[in-house]
Amino acid sequence: MKTVLIIFGTRPEAIKMCPLVRELKTHREFQTLVAVTGQHREMLTEVLKVFSLTPEFDLDVMKPGQTLLALNGALLFRIGELLETLRPDLVLVHGDTATAFAAATAAFFCGIPIGHVEAGLRSGNIHAPFPEEYNRSAISLISTLDFAPTEVAKETLLAMGKPCARVFVTGNTVVDALHFTRDLRGRIPLTEDAEGKHIVFLTSHRRENLGDAQRSIFRAAVRIADALPDVRIICPLHRNPQVRTAAREIFCARKHPHIFLTEPFDVVTCHHVLSQSTLVLTDSGGIQEEASALGVPLLVLRDTTERPEIVRAGAARLVGTDEDTVTAEACRILSDERYRKSFEKSTALYGDGKASVRIAEKISEFLANQMLFLDKPIEKCYNKVKSCGNA
Repeated sequence: MKTVLIIFGTRPEAIKMCPLVRELKTHREFQTLVAVTGQHREMLTEVLKVFSLTPEFDLDVMKPGQTLLALNGALLFRIGELLETLRPDLVLVHGDTATAFAAATAAFFCGIPIGHVEAGLRSGNIHAPFPEEYNRSAISLISTLDFAPTEVAKETLLAMGKPCARVFVTGNTVVDALHFTRDLRGRIPLTEDAEGKHIVFLTSHRRENLGDAQRSIFRAAVRIADALPDVRIICPLHRNPQVRTAAREIFCARKHPHIFLTEPFDVVTCHHVLSQSTLVLTDSGGIQEEASALGVPLLVLRDTTERPEIVRAGAARLVGTDEDTVTAEACRILSDERYRKSFEKSTALYGDGKASVRIAEKISEFLANQMLFLDKPIEKCYNKVKSCGNA
């Protein structure tokens, strides 16, 4: 029996890949296995629990104070070991994380076909998001099957020379996840007692925003709360110590009654609060998609986005991190209902919640008719290469 190995390690990957794992495991014509790297240990475990999934392999690569270089080295080594032992017929990765980059690279070294979920996204700036823009672009150079969430992403892949027969527009599995969690929502006090108030959902964690840019974002949040008494700003803090230091400096110097700092939400709570929000302020990629799918106006706290469909549709604005700009645009949306409604565009930019079904069908076809998908056969090179780490 042929084997599909799915590898992921972060919370956002898990949210988007768990619906696909559940769908793939319904296919009995091949075996589906999951390996996690533990990039986001606690938050990853929480998502897996929500989707009732237990990984077959836990590579446990994270170490305290690990640098980006050390992380990538550890990932490549541990994933390479697993691939040498397991010898799957397809390795499936998601998006742009260090785990996705290392897994795709290790699979390429071992001659194993690679499926890339959420392929084709580009910001056009190799340094923003960093290093994600590089990771995603590099995976596209070696992937065998590309599952693009939108036509825009497909056109990007075709423009770089990817064969049309291997690029599939599927929608984004984040919509599948939203459909899964919508019936699981419990009691959320932060939103239940906010009747008559505008909920603003704020997150900031991008590496390129750490430091002064993030402090500017947080100062803007204070000014928004000062200007509009009917606003409640809810800010789940990323676990990165630099994010928390900046939050303490700006928010804790003066405890604002309309700003609520929390620990990171579990996926069910996060989706519930998003659905109850009037406005989302974020530099996150996944939350851009979730807000769009839920029809919530969105301000992207970045100068570029690899999800241009949202901006082109008028459902979001790129506002960067300038304190005055963020404050002015947010206050306008919150206080001007007509302007706010101009953001409430189609919620179908990222599909209908059946992306996992479409991806699973293409994987099944690929495994059954592999040579039809390939310009030339890809031979596994286990007998030609003593170790995945040696050329």
